[in-house]
Amino acid sequence: MKKLRPVKADEVIKALSKIGFKPIRQRGSHLIMKHDDGRLTVIPVHKGEEIGRGLLRKIAFDAKIEPEELIKLIEEA
Repeated sequence: MKKLRPVKADEVIKALSKIGFKPIRQRGSHLIMKHDDGRLTVIPVHKGEEIGRGLLRKIAFDAKIEPEELIKLIEEA
């Protein structure tokens, strides 16, 4: 099992797009992504910064996927 590691926001956005999430709006640095079935998550987009492990875990929880699945999607992206 791989551990969560900090990753860039672009990688998370690309990974979530693969499973059907689409960006619906952005307010400042917060990109809101929504799935057709109603799942919603917020991705903070800060240039030059990475999203930490705790926030990645929260994004996976919001997306109703396991953190391991999110890691796999990021690595494939």
